[in-house]
Amino acid sequence: MNISIPNWLIILSGIGQIFTALIYPYIRHQVFDWYNDVKQLKPLNQEIAKTYGRYIQGLNFSFGTIAILLTNELQNQTKLAVALTGLIAAYWVGKVATQIAYYPMYEIPKRRLFKIGSYFMNTLFVLFALVNTLLFLKNIVGFYKL
Repeated sequence: MNISIPNWLIILSGIGQIFTALIYPYIRHQVFDWYNDVKQLKPLNQEIAKTYGRYIQGLNFSFGTIAILLTNELQNQTKLAVALTGLIAAYWVGKVATQIAYYPMYEIPKRRLFKIGSYFMNTLFVLFALVNTLLFLKNIVGFYKL
């Protein structure tokens, strides 16, 4: 089984992941009114919520940068490529599963921009999950052939 993933698709996925990191604060503030909700938490819980938000933003940016700068290395079927693509795939598959299971779409404000944006973002999340799962499968199959 030889899985071929074009470099442009990996780079496109990387650009999209960086985009999600950059747009994340806008979505939290404008779409979900997140900061006002967080203010209702106890101070320590506020900081924990903000920290996790930064982790998400940092991971998205980092995964995107890795995809853009290390496109070939993500496909070279080494132990590190298996581990890294497995991690990134699990992250995005988990995001998609969580999005479907726990984030009811009717809670998004009814503005047209937000509705279109939700479909666009969900499409990006599925793209990231698919590209990275394919990379992981390519690496794991190639690694065990060695």
